[in-house]
Amino acid sequence: MNLESTVEQLFHLLVCGDRRRVQAFVTTLGERGIPAERLANDVYWPVHEMLVKLFKHAQISRLSYNYATRTLRQVAHQGAAGYVRSDASRGRVLMMCGPTEGEELGAQLAVDLLEAAGYEVFFGGAGVANDEVLAELTETKPHTLVMWASAASDAPAIRALIETIREIGGHPDLRIACGGGVFNRASGLAEEIGADISATTPTALVAALGSRVADMVAGPRTAARTAAPTGRRIAKAA
Repeated sequence: MNLESTVEQLFHLLVCGDRRRVQAFVTTLGERGIPAERLANDVYWPVHEMLVKLFKHAQISRLSYNYATRTLRQVAHQGAAGYVRSDASRGRVLMMCGPTEGEELGAQLAVDLLEAAGYEVFFGGAGVANDEVLAELTETKPHTLVMWASAASDAPAIRALIETIREIGGHPDLRIACGGGVFNRASGLAEEIGADISATTPTALVAALGSRVADMVAGPRTAARTAAPTGRRIAKAA
């Protein structure tokens, strides 16, 4: 599969709003034996990032953006039914994301891959106040809080949330991960605001969380040998 050409073709079908041709194109890719997980990470994710970037710079219309994000979210959701599922229980994740349909799409790609890898994911989406997030951390007790596909306008609130979590000190084993969205566009931002984990793609996030789980369970020497979860092909990073 020529990734660049595939991404371009799918992008053009999506922004035209031709849902039938999008479905037919994706079906053809599946018939070629391309794993659903690879389509999500290597095709749908780059298309998502392209849509967000072009819309942000007014290079595609609102209508084209709406056509594309809604259709892509549908085919991605359908494709998730074909993911290889891990029987392992890898822990609980609370995930938040940016405020737009496109950013929710990007987060959904990560959610589906994490669930297939064996994580229990609570997907809170966008617009959740920090005090609600703090309350939910106490209620659900996740291993990891993920801020994924966030907008630039979210960064100050995310920084404040991380600082509050550290100051309160009530979640000593909580790991905080950031990636996608503004974190991909601003290199080093995740580390600067205090995140423990950063990742640029959904499968890279799965792999990074897997190494952190290994670190907590088996100690750093074992974790150093475990760069990704053992959930078969789903753990491969881009």
